[in-house]
Amino acid sequence: MTGSRTHFTLIQRLLHWLMAACILAMLFIGVGMLSTVMPKYVPLLATHKTLGIAILILALIRLVVRFVYGAPALPADLPAPMRLAAHLSHYALYALMIGMPLIGWAMLSTAAYPVVLYGDIRLPPILPQSDSLHTLLWGAHFYLAFAFFALVLMHLAAALFHALVRRDGVFQAMAGGSTQPRHPAE
Repeated sequence: MTGSRTHFTLIQRLLHWLMAACILAMLFIGVGMLSTVMPKYVPLLATHKTLGIAILILALIRLVVRFVYGAPALPADLPAPMRLAAHLSHYALYALMIGMPLIGWAMLSTAAYPVVLYGDIRLPPILPQSDSLHTLLWGAHFYLAFAFFALVLMHLAAALFHALVRRDGVFQAMAGGSTQPRHPAE
């Protein structure tokens, strides 16, 4: 994180929380899709595809906004390993927010399944049909979803650690509250 601001911009905070809701919904919809063969599967799949493309678009917008506005600096007293973990985890989150929808789209393309979003919007295939590539992409999408879920849980744990233990303003920078560090003696 760079810059002398103490908060993310309003647009950055709105994109963060909107995407957080979308990603959590997406993870649970994905689990629901895998655990059912009921008629609910088709609407879950349609929602999953549409939400995936929405996440892809929002992630690309968010990345541009991040380049334009930057981010508040991390606390000066944050240990180097935590600083490195913060940077690496954000790179991984962006990679998965962009990569997972692209892998899903590619996976459907290789199976010759149309990517139809709500409102009958059809996306073109991004890869040619290939059974072997479809199998590879399905496995990548499946296992990366678990990695994404684990990363989201670690992100949440880090946010709570900054909010409740360190009280160093990192959580408030995204939540929009005061970033004045609070000390336990207060």
